[in-house]
Amino acid sequence: MKQLSIVILFISLLNCAYAGIVQSDTLAKDTAVKKDFVSQMQDFAKQSAARSRKDYDADRAMVRQNEILEQIKRTNQRARAFLKNGVDSLQINSDLDNIIKWHEIAGDGVFNHLGTAQTTRNLTTTYNVLVGLSKDVAAQKSRIDRYQTQLIQFRFALDSLSNDPSLFQFPTDSAELVNYIQQLRAAAVEISPVTQSLKTAIYNIQHIQTKINLELFRLNAHMEEINFYQKEIADRIFNKEFVNIWQPNTFDRPFSELLYYSVHKAYLVMVFYFKAHWGKFLFLILMVVCSAYYLTSLKRELTSQQEKSGEKADGLVIRYPVCSAIIIVCSIFQFIFPAPPFIFSALLWILSGILLSVIFRTYISQYWMKIWLALFTLFVLACMDNMILQASRPERWFILLISAWSFGVGLYALINRKRHEELRERWILYPIGLMTAFTLIACISDIFGQYNLAKVLMVSGLLSVMITILFLWVVRLINEGLQFASMLYTHQEQRLFYLNYNRVGTQAPTFFYIFLVIGWFVLFGRNFYEFRQISEPLKNFFEQEHTLGSYTFSISNLVTFIVIMIVTTVVSKVVSYFASDQQWSSKEEKRKRKLKVGSWLLLIRITIIVLGLFLAFAAAGIPMDKITLILGALGVGVGFGLQTLVNNLVSGLIIAFEKPVNVGDVIEVGGQGGTVKSIGFRSSVISTVDGADLVLPNGDLLNSHVINWTLGGYKKRMHIVLRVTYDSDLQHIRDLLLLIMGKQVNILTSPMPVVQYNQFAASAIDIDLYFWVRSLRDASQIRSDLMQDIHQHFRQEGIVIPFPQQDIHIASGTEKEGDRKD
Repeated sequence: MKQLSIVILFISLLNCAYAGIVQSDTLAKDTAVKKDFVSQMQDFAKQSAARSRKDYDADRAMVRQNEILEQIKRTNQRARAFLKNGVDSLQINSDLDNIIKWHEIAGDGVFNHLGTAQTTRNLTTTYNVLVGLSKDVAAQKSRIDRYQTQLIQFRFALDSLSNDPSLFQFPTDSAELVNYIQQLRAAAVEISPVTQSLKTAIYNIQHIQTKINLELFRLNAHMEEINFYQKEIADRIFNKEFVNIWQPNTFDRPFSELLYYSVHKAYLVMVFYFKAHWGKFLFLILMVVCSAYYLTSLKRELTSQQEKSGEKADGLVIRYPVCSAIIIVCSIFQFIFPAPPFIFSALLWILSGILLSVIFRTYISQYWMKIWLALFTLFVLACMDNMILQASRPERWFILLISAWSFGVGLYALINRKRHEELRERWILYPIGLMTAFTLIACISDIFGQYNLAKVLMVSGLLSVMITILFLWVVRLINEGLQFASMLYTHQEQRLFYLNYNRVGTQAPTFFYIFLVIGWFVLFGRNFYEFRQISEPLKNFFEQEHTLGSYTFSISNLVTFIVIMIVTTVVSKVVSYFASDQQWSSKEEKRKRKLKVGSWLLLIRITIIVLGLFLAFAAAGIPMDKITLILGALGVGVGFGLQTLVNNLVSGLIIAFEKPVNVGDVIEVGGQGGTVKSIGFRSSVISTVDGADLVLPNGDLLNSHVINWTLGGYKKRMHIVLRVTYDSDLQHIRDLLLLIMGKQVNILTSPMPVVQYNQFAASAIDIDLYFWVRSLRDASQIRSDLMQDIHQHFRQEGIVIPFPQQDIHIASGTEKEGDRKD
């Protein structure tokens, strides 16, 4: 506006000057004046535009400067807060120093303080410790890397904002310039300590990163070196490693020092394994608690039932419910722990063995109890010896003693055939024979310096016997528990998740035996390096990625997909089985469960399968856009040939939401009655009164005329037709019938029974009886009992129920002629 006013004033002055020019000037002079005026106006316009653009740029720069200063302030505050809540470098350095110290302890006998030969147990334990250390270091490295990245981002943000060109456009006005310089000085004072702190933190983090990277490199290098040593020992397993046991050693190390490092390594292995699998430890404890509670409840229920009936049921599960629960859970659920260290597995086995000894006290013969205690003691001693990681002369004598003692016990148990008949489980003789052979070879190997072979064979032989005995008695305990549960819980109960023991059976299923056999081979094979040589390539084969077109997959992903779908299907069927199988339930339980689950069961099953499908796709790494292609293909399939299937599926959903029928309802379809047993995806199952199961497609069920007796509360009106002679007292009969029906407890008094006279028939008067029964299922029996009572009272009262009859009068021929004359 100011520039515009100046232009207007300048034009007015020029007009006044031009009006005072003498009229006598020539035409050329007038033309020159006009040209001079135009040029002056153009120059003035250019100057005005330049000043206007300069003022605009200054205002824009001021706005940008304020924005940048505000961003610097916010970034500086976030950086200060991040530095305040950042990592503790001192603690990280301390943890890293501990890791380096543990690394040195783990390397004892492998990388330092070397003896004349490496031992398999020391290499395995050291490798497990290094794996745990490497995971800790990798976690620290990941944390430090993220922290450093954030520090660099804050520093870069502050530097880029501080060097923005807009900050260096100074105002031309002196007052504005002084104010702007004060703002810059305040911003510089505010960000200077934060910038310096960021610089110092980045330097410290880089120093820690270098230290972590070096330690991680050392750990990986040492693990590769251990793998080389293990392969070398496996290749030379039958070679002589030490001098004969009667010859003097060339290198001796104090046994106390070996024991010290063995204890420390065992401690480190357990600490790192617990940190990696603490969730599984909690699950194991939870399963022990739940199993102990269930078996204790089973014992309490059986004891209560025995007191009432006078019968006595005895078994190991009933005598020792807590011990049985611990043995079962520790033996079965140890397989949820991947590659457990020997000390952890040994603790589970020893605990189970102690509890099994308690159970054996009064159950097996004294002879086999002594054999068991001898074998268990030898197993404990073998586990203790296996904890000693490095070879020594005292330990070699200890191995020889254990092996010779085990060989003697095994040979004595096999030779004494008279005692074999006392065995509860004959399969125990086979692992005893294997142990006898292994321990004999272990004695010979130990005497002639084959230390690793002797130790592996001794431990494996005793372990095979221990695991076999545990697994065989786990099966016995489970079978006993199923037998007692089937005897006690004759119908499904809510606190048992409606488990039907009549369907489960009294013995463990076949796949459970297969699982235990495979588990025995796994536990036995872990003692040999060859098992690792077999399992590692198999693991790599499953994890190796393959390419099919644009899709990359691995065998493990496909197996995961299939397993999740199978588990989803099984869970869906289990939910349906537990919730809808009412064969062994009482009427009251059926009614309660119908209200809780009902036809919502189909929706629950569909939800489980849909969630399982998406989870399987996600676990297998299949892109979710592939599902769109599958749905498109299904759409084409529906259009061509799946209309009936989709119709039944949609009908099932309509039944689930609208609930014309529900699981457990008593219905009639097409003149055939029964109870709705289940509502599935495609069809529903109706249990008929004849005992057969009618499979009816959901579309037919939805489109049929269905009579639902359950919606009316199971009540039904019954109808009986009676006939009495014409000379009967009808009022007396009415009163008598009402009295008879009133005495029947299963006949409802509201609505009241009704007695109606229907018609005068050919030989009797027809009477209709109408009455309501409480339960549809008892209607036929109530009708039968009522007819019996009516017949009995009619006979006592002399009331005759006539049978259909017709009188025929026959006339002779003469009578007909006389009639005609008349």
